[in-house]
Amino acid sequence: MSDNHLPRDLTLYVLARFLLVGVIAGGLLLVNVPLLVALLIGLVVGLPLGLLLFRPLNARVTAGLARRNEKRARARAELRSQLRGDRVDGAA
Repeated sequence: MSDNHLPRDLTLYVLARFLLVGVIAGGLLLVNVPLLVALLIGLVVGLPLGLLLFRPLNARVTAGLARRNEKRARARAELRSQLRGDRVDGAA
């Protein structure tokens, strides 16, 4: 899976989590729970439930972030090497 899927996966994950909180809060509103209380309960219940329900999507986002961070660390190390004046592969 390439890194260009990270923005899509991250957006889907965030939207899914918001949707879950909205569904929980909406269900509570149907049984006449006040809006603020329903939202708070939706957040508290939705956080752990979202981790369980959206585990595959969470794994894809986590893997994409790890790949991106690895690339950034390599680029940073290469830049530091160049700034120190170390020889870079392919340079004469």
